[in-house]
Amino acid sequence: MDVVPVPVPVAIRLHGLRKSFGHAEAVAGIDLDIGDGEFFSMLGPSGSGKTTVLRMIAGFEAPTAGTIELAGQDVTRLAPFERDVNTVFQDYALFPHMTVEQNIAYGLKIRKVPRGERMERVRDALASVRLEGFGGRRPSQLSGGQRQRVALARALVNRPKVLLLDEPLGALDLKLREQMQVELKALQREVGITFVFVTHDQDEALSMSDRIAVFNGGRIEQVGTPAEVYERPATPFVAGFVGTSNLLTDEDGTTYSIRPEKIRLLKQDDKGPADADDNATGTVAEVVYLGDSTRFLIDLDGGGRLTALQQNLETSSEETAAYRGTRVRLQWQRRHNVPVPMPESESTCA
Repeated sequence: MDVVPVPVPVAIRLHGLRKSFGHAEAVAGIDLDIGDGEFFSMLGPSGSGKTTVLRMIAGFEAPTAGTIELAGQDVTRLAPFERDVNTVFQDYALFPHMTVEQNIAYGLKIRKVPRGERMERVRDALASVRLEGFGGRRPSQLSGGQRQRVALARALVNRPKVLLLDEPLGALDLKLREQMQVELKALQREVGITFVFVTHDQDEALSMSDRIAVFNGGRIEQVGTPAEVYERPATPFVAGFVGTSNLLTDEDGTTYSIRPEKIRLLKQDDKGPADADDNATGTVAEVVYLGDSTRFLIDLDGGGRLTALQQNLETSSEETAAYRGTRVRLQWQRRHNVPVPMPESESTCA
């Protein structure tokens, strides 16, 4: 795909980037610019190439072809320690026999930073992740979220131009992960450096990112803001992977994406609002109660199946479950139909 322009200066530029392992091509030619100070996410399923790209930026993998630039400098053949980047991994990679303070100071010590400056920078790093007073503890005495923040402090203490994060929240439970998402985005705003974040979690990418690159099969299918990727998916894969989407084919053969939350679900005899442009009728095949909302799977009279999402403003789980097997009418506004180019071999519901 074409290079997507970003506001200058550019922190990272990838051009024609490829990586093969034997006969398998993990990254199949990527052109990408990431702006200075962006929170940029690489989103995709396992095996899509996102982590391999991150490892090539870090210098842990050498590209088969293509170039990597950091702040305008070609670093394609430089070793990891010669690049102004740091990486945070999912398993944190903390030294268990060292204290928090020693873990954070380790990189500075290797670089022979004087002790006085080293300790001052460690204190600043601990304060930036709100762990003042934890310097004397060992990793085993910390919670998962605290260990994650120590790993961040250890990366930030080196003052890199770019911070690379490889699924850093994947080992945390849901509540802590959601809390860390907020903290991580706030931290990025504070320190102002470029974050490149790898994840397979769509909600995580949508909630944290300035822009997202959606990976599939070693290629980038779309780059855009969270709203652009979600509201205007460029391909069927993006429409299906980033959230849930219905694909509808019009009489003229054009395929559209319509998100479930844009569809109103009515009992068959209800008229509903007058602003709906499109209608369909069918039978509720399945009801999935999600607490704050309910997902309805509807078998359409004309063939195919649609998913509708309804907020549980006044209904309970028992009331929504009663919809199973009932006849319903679906309505939505045509402005929410997003044209999606379809490969000729793929079919959609009519």
